Amino acid sequence: MSNQVWLFIALGIYFAAMLLIGYLAYRRTASHEDYMLGGRNLPPWVAALSAGASDMSGWLIMGLPGAIYLAGLIEAWIAVGLTLGAYFNWLIVAPRLRAYTQVAQNSITIPSYFENRLRDKSRLLRVVSSIIILIFFTLYVSSGMVAGGVFFQSSFNGDYLWGMIIVTVVTLAYTLFGGFLGASLTDVVQGLMMVIALIIVPVAAVVAVGGVGEAVSLVRELGPNHFDVFGGTGLTSVTVIGVLSGLAWGLGYFGQPHIIVRFMALRSPQEAKSARRIGISWQIVSLTGAVLSGLVGIAYISREGIDLADPETVVLLMSQTLLHPLVAGLVLAAVLAAIMSTFSSQLIVCSSALVEDLYKVLKKTPPAEKTLVLLGRLCVLGVALVAALLAVNPNDSILGLVSFAWAGFGASFGPIVILSLYWRKLTNWGALAAMIVGAVTVFVWSNLEGGLFDLYELLPGFILATLTAVVVSLATYRRDEQIETEFTETESLLVVRK
Repeated sequence: MSNQVWLFIALGIYFAAMLLIGYLAYRRTASHEDYMLGGRNLPPWVAALSAGASDMSGWLIMGLPGAIYLAGLIEAWIAVGLTLGAYFNWLIVAPRLRAYTQVAQNSITIPSYFENRLRDKSRLLRVVSSIIILIFFTLYVSSGMVAGGVFFQSSFNGDYLWGMIIVTVVTLAYTLFGGFLGASLTDVVQGLMMVIALIIVPVAAVVAVGGVGEAVSLVRELGPNHFDVFGGTGLTSVTVIGVLSGLAWGLGYFGQPHIIVRFMALRSPQEAKSARRIGISWQIVSLTGAVLSGLVGIAYISREGIDLADPETVVLLMSQTLLHPLVAGLVLAAVLAAIMSTFSSQLIVCSSALVEDLYKVLKKTPPAEKTLVLLGRLCVLGVALVAALLAVNPNDSILGLVSFAWAGFGASFGPIVILSLYWRKLTNWGALAAMIVGAVTVFVWSNLEGGLFDLYELLPGFILATLTAVVVSLATYRRDEQIETEFTETESLLVVRK
């Protein structure tokens, strides 16, 4: 059989497995809460791998290796920041958010948690946070579609548009019917595929170039500054901004709805500890593999005399030239897994924002469960269509699209999530003002250039949003006995279950 046939067989197996899992999840989805949150019944290992896979997206196997290939280890500060951010997210947010969302009227979405936790009678907090979710996630979903199109273009010399459509249709199929549980279970398989691929490819490339010593020598010869974590310029102002920008990615974790919703779906708060250990182990191995793939790719591409038009396809190209076609096909499927795992999770969150946080707010009479589930599926489809229109003619890199959406959520929601869990005096007006300041700062800062404005927009957005939340909350604080009771109940629940 030709190489192309082996590749298609591998992809066919992968697509069939994802659709089967989606069908099985569909059989277990009966209520609106099942569709949106899996009935709060995720085991720690499912929550951990699902959070990791839905977090990383196509940038893990395409964006990050491409950045390392071009600039070297100075881009690895992103990986360091993400690892630290993920660890502290599991440590300080996961157990408390799981407990508090249950205490706060069994909130099943982040916007509903904000409203219930802060007793926002105006409902503005819920509506504004839902709108922010829809804006940034539509861009995020679009980046996944772009990655899918680029994948088919570079792997099969196919048409970008058809590749984007295939990835979108398959992801939609298992997400539409399987809901949150379908997305979470497929994430587990996809997460395992991603980490295996990021072990196999760099190891095979090192062997192909003649060993570790030869690979290091070639990289030093071709890119003398690629092993320098400061890019070969020392601690200049530009370098400091670059390092801070990379580390600032970690702050984004606290506000990513598609990740922290996994915390809410855990079976109990105490299971966050074992989930943290599994999730961080997976993340360290995956990010290390991505960084090594970018570095060894420099040596391999040069040694083989390959013309690499797009650095973000370095892992795809190495897998096709180094591995048996069937194995290469499974590696390519892992790339799709990285794309589709994030894609599906984001669609579910968008659907919950539209149905749970906008439709139910506007609807005076409670709709039937079957109606809510149907609306959830229709909203998944609607968001996907809008994102697809944006992805038809992409005008930014995958990493560029992801970084903007990541900053938007991190700055808008991150400070509020942390303060709502640990500070009794946060008010609905403080949270609303912080959310708006965070989002606006990200939009404005990202369009400015030069000097301090080269700093990743997430950091100034996060700082300004936090300060805004504190100042406005102190100015508008009025003691509320229900809030005090729920806060104390959450703390006692965590103490009892430790």
